[in-house]
Amino acid sequence: MARLLDKLRPYITKEEIHEHVIKLANQVESDYRGQEIVLICPIKGSIPFAADLCREINLPIKIDFVRVTAASSLDNPEGIMRIQKDISVNIEGKHVLIVEEIIDTARTLSFLRDRLWAAKPASLKILTLLDKPARRAVSLKPDYFGRIVEDRFLVGYGLDEDELGRNYPDIYYLTH
Repeated sequence: MARLLDKLRPYITKEEIHEHVIKLANQVESDYRGQEIVLICPIKGSIPFAADLCREINLPIKIDFVRVTAASSLDNPEGIMRIQKDISVNIEGKHVLIVEEIIDTARTLSFLRDRLWAAKPASLKILTLLDKPARRAVSLKPDYFGRIVEDRFLVGYGLDEDELGRNYPDIYYLTH
């Protein structure tokens, strides 16, 4: 059985990732100067990115986590969205950023965005490290993105292949 790293090729280095994190943090600081923001981080993939990003943003920040899953069924092959772990912080009247490591189809993210809007935040924006518009199934554009990526299966820095590889500091693409 081949190791996962044997099936991967380098795509984005940890240095390039860090540059994107700094750029995004600066954009957020500029847009929310002097205000408190709430970062909502879908788990599991966003954790490394969210941790690095929040350390670079010099503003008052609250962080919370949410877990949304799509349960497939015969009646709904695209999956019924379910919140397995909801946020615990009150976001009413707050400036909220959903922090994602990657946006591809955007189905789950669209569901989460609509769910969070129902909690009446002052503002709600989407921030992602990687944007993969070639896979988009619903109309959704991030307000902030680090890099547009090709339609490849990516692993590392929170992205996984069957739950493996999330801990890699670089991002790789799977060669099969």
